[in-house]
Amino acid sequence: MKQLILAEKPSVAKDLSKVLGAKEKHKSYYEGPNVIVTWALGHLLGLKMPEDLNNDWQSWKMETLPMIPKKIGIKPLPKTGHQLKAIKQLASRKDVSEFVIATDAGREGELVARWILEWIRFDKPVKRLWISSQTDKAIKTGFSQLKSAKEYDALYDSALARAKADWLVGLNVTRALTVKYEDNLSAGRVQTPTLALVRSREKQIERFVAQSYYQIELAVGQQKATLVQKNPYALTDKTQALAQIQTLSKENGQATSIKEKTKKEYAPLLYDLTELQQEANARYGFSAKKTLSIVQSLYEFHKIVSYPRTDSKYLTQDMKATMDERLQAVADFSAQAKSLAKTHANIQQMSVFNDAKVSDHHGLLPTEQRARYEKLSNDESKIYQMIVTRFIGLFLPPHVTRQQTITVHFGKAEFIFRQQEILESGFKESKHTEPLVEFVDKMSVKPDFSLKKGLTTPPKPLNEGTLLGQMEKFHLGTPATRAEIIEKLIKSELMERTTNALAVSKKGKQLLELVNPSLVTPDLTKKWEEQLEAIATKKYSLTQFMNEIEVETTQLVKEIKQSQATYQDFSLTQKKCPDCGSLLREKNTRDGKIYVCTGDSCSYRRRKDPKVSNHRCPQCHRKMEIIDGKNGAFFRCKFDGTTEKMLDKQAKKKKMTKHEERRLVKKYSQADEPEESPLAAALKAALNQE
Repeated sequence: MKQLILAEKPSVAKDLSKVLGAKEKHKSYYEGPNVIVTWALGHLLGLKMPEDLNNDWQSWKMETLPMIPKKIGIKPLPKTGHQLKAIKQLASRKDVSEFVIATDAGREGELVARWILEWIRFDKPVKRLWISSQTDKAIKTGFSQLKSAKEYDALYDSALARAKADWLVGLNVTRALTVKYEDNLSAGRVQTPTLALVRSREKQIERFVAQSYYQIELAVGQQKATLVQKNPYALTDKTQALAQIQTLSKENGQATSIKEKTKKEYAPLLYDLTELQQEANARYGFSAKKTLSIVQSLYEFHKIVSYPRTDSKYLTQDMKATMDERLQAVADFSAQAKSLAKTHANIQQMSVFNDAKVSDHHGLLPTEQRARYEKLSNDESKIYQMIVTRFIGLFLPPHVTRQQTITVHFGKAEFIFRQQEILESGFKESKHTEPLVEFVDKMSVKPDFSLKKGLTTPPKPLNEGTLLGQMEKFHLGTPATRAEIIEKLIKSELMERTTNALAVSKKGKQLLELVNPSLVTPDLTKKWEEQLEAIATKKYSLTQFMNEIEVETTQLVKEIKQSQATYQDFSLTQKKCPDCGSLLREKNTRDGKIYVCTGDSCSYRRRKDPKVSNHRCPQCHRKMEIIDGKNGAFFRCKFDGTTEKMLDKQAKKKKMTKHEERRLVKKYSQADEPEESPLAAALKAALNQE
């Protein structure tokens, strides 16, 4: 009898099959003596759409809202039905004795597998593989410790609750807004408050008015301290500031308090996904989606880092035994790593081991598999370097400093000096320390004052890194979904990427005015996320959660129906459709901006700007634009006006490439090729002699 093992992706199934000895490859699975390894393609099934459940819900009408079905049900997703059918056929084989869920070890991975099991009606034992890295060792260990799938029923309930809640709130609110304001307005329990965070920061910047201020500084040797005030920006009048300096300068001050302590600072903990995305954005400008894609490749393809979609920075106690093997695997990363590996160094940052702060997955760290650096792309190397550097820091001693806090009084005016001396650089590189001023208790201080002018600065707009931090703070989404939420907001034209920040579009600003106030604030979503986590830990009921969601959905739709707000479609242009005369709407697509007709039954669309091709102008050699003409598309150079006909596929095949041209030219223009044969030359010479 055999185990039927379901991986989430073909690449993971391939890795599992190698370890488990499934060498026989088929179109949709691998097979070995004891196992059959097949795969999903992410989600193969999804919740049914409104039009699948009720004929009245096929058209978008306000009177059919809210849509609250007794049972939603699932259906196969388009384009992946062949794989679902293959899994069902494998599951029905008589030699299959049990099913092993080997999808991603998390909420969504559980949902992927459970829906497949539900669809194929599998009625034999089901087990769960739960691993945090894709190395051969981790896979072997995981299969030796399989657990009953029933132990993860609560995790499935949490995933199902999330999916159904998003269906009810997202589809009902989106339909209500779209029908009422006659434009595609997308809203949801996570994406709307995320958008509101960006807009809130923009409003702070818009309201900001720069203000000049002055600070009084006291110098003692090379150290300086600023006059302590409740409001550091309160001193705005220069004359008043100078007068205050003159008053303070009438007598010497006195050091009234000297406090000294030795501070040990240990290396930072491991990365969780959110912090890694934040730092990669700050260092390299990587989007959250790009960082997730890179670290997923390091995990799945290269197998040199642990599971990336983690919300923890800690490790479990039982992982202490694996630390040296992981250290040996990164020994060639740097001279420092090599030295630590050679001496089998011990972890110095012991607080990293904390079972209570590890839920599904531990912090990001390298696996026991050595990296092949020549196979890593430049971007992969950057992310791997960040992860390994954090890991190595755990083995390094603390950064030790001697810190002094000195309070100096000039009458009631107070100045606080802070100075420190590095005693041990530890995990930090040695930094230059300013010479310490020797303060003595009750010592007299000369009045060496200066006036420093400053200008208040506005808060910085949110970029992807800082937005991720805000999303984490307010429990918006999970580490695995936050990048996707940001991308969805940009794709739906509610938010835009600027050079180094995120901005809410005109459409997004209006949406925040139109949508329900409870969806704008993160409070509701925070409550839902806490409830979903409680469901996963069997502390809250799935039925109770869904009952509350249905009540909230009804209220949200009611608020939209009763709203008196107005909407202006900024994407609507004054250009008219040549086919039906309706106005054209401007839309953003992957290929650039396009115009689409607003007529209900008209499908007219065209590019706003010509598409730039890779075809080069024969005159200036710059890329040419593709122009849609009356007689078909053609190339045009916008720099010198040169035009060229676009060849169809057959013509392209007939057209000689530059490589073929060079080969033929070389063949027929050999410099040392004789112009006539030796026999012809001899006959010619004989005739000349006669």
